[in-house]
Amino acid sequence: MTTTLDRTAPRDFAAQSPARLSLTPKTTLAGQLDGAWWPYSRDLETELPPLAAALEEPWGRVTRVTVNPDRWPVVPHTVALDGRTLHVGWFTEQDPDKLILLSYTVGRWDLLAIPPETAPAAAARLMAAAAIPGSVLTAGSLMANESAIGRGVRDARRREATWEGEGGACMSPFGEPMGRSALPLSANGWR
Repeated sequence: MTTTLDRTAPRDFAAQSPARLSLTPKTTLAGQLDGAWWPYSRDLETELPPLAAALEEPWGRVTRVTVNPDRWPVVPHTVALDGRTLHVGWFTEQDPDKLILLSYTVGRWDLLAIPPETAPAAAARLMAAAAIPGSVLTAGSLMANESAIGRGVRDARRREATWEGEGGACMSPFGEPMGRSALPLSANGWR
């Protein structure tokens, strides 16, 4: 899949908007993830400064970020942050749905990186699931689960729309709606 960035679009939107984050509460339960991040775009140069700024208070200064290049069309080597530099690296072995943040003094945090085009309801479910303390679910398994949930929701909506479109009619074994007159008579002559 090829993704292109629209460099003519205003880049200020993500920079001026607060980072959409859901963090695991401080606890002794260690899980696979420390929370989730839902960026506005796939432009790391624009998205990382608000993320690093939002994390500085609860976690400390982020100095390095690693991503999988499968989800990010352009991975810059560095990103400028308020007079300092954030180093960005990439590893194809890293889970494509995970963002790893590093700090010299505080340590490492793993965040689920929710695709920017994700529907708000799905993103809310993912953000809540990624912030559960002690969860053993990985970023990849959360995304796979949400994909299955999304398919189930779409299928249910399609079945409901089909039912409503047919006026709640019974279906023949051949997939055609059957009216009451097409139903066979019962032994007492009622349909």
